[in-house]
Amino acid sequence: MKSVEHLLTLALLMTLGACASAPEIAKKPVEVVQQVVTTAVAAVTPAEAPVNPQAQAAFDAARAHLRAGRTADAERGFRDVIARHPELGGAHANLGLILRHAGKHDESIAALEQAVKVSPKQPVFHNQLGVSLRHKGHFQKARNAYEQAIALDENYADAHLNLGVLLDLYMGDSAMALTHYERYLALSPAGDAAVGKWVADLRNRKPASVAQADVKVSKKE
Repeated sequence: MKSVEHLLTLALLMTLGACASAPEIAKKPVEVVQQVVTTAVAAVTPAEAPVNPQAQAAFDAARAHLRAGRTADAERGFRDVIARHPELGGAHANLGLILRHAGKHDESIAALEQAVKVSPKQPVFHNQLGVSLRHKGHFQKARNAYEQAIALDENYADAHLNLGVLLDLYMGDSAMALTHYERYLALSPAGDAAVGKWVADLRNRKPASVAQADVKVSKKE
């Protein structure tokens, strides 16, 4: 269940807390930002390559630090995995999440860009890249990242929600945002009351062209 405050509880690092969301607008849906990548994920060329057992063990140790809230140890662990096995997208992705939580958005973007470079078929990496790009105000690039995540997995609910938030609150495209909100709700069997209320409000909003016309009329009056 995802509330308005929206602390995502997938198989993720609870200790990193909720990453920064969209601007503080009452009763808004909040983008899905937290996901621990649970496997190392070797580069796809063209099929998934097997992960070295030692590399997976080092990755798992870093992930254990992350889950326990030892983010400094986790960061060192993932950096060590990357130094030895730069082909592992999961290590780059988790490093990107740690850096984003620390407010190091440029470094987070760089890490997540590397994740999608070495593992381009992993939609979660593109989704997380979109979140970091959004934090830096790179809205079109964020949109591209979310759309790529959806292209890889059209049933990726979180990416639909994130794209809806971006289009609605940052890019002024409420009609397209509504499409993605509705798709997100359709893909959420347990429902999401907060997003459902936001969608109902969005449906009742006047189109921008009508609102602008009303302003012009009121000025004339």
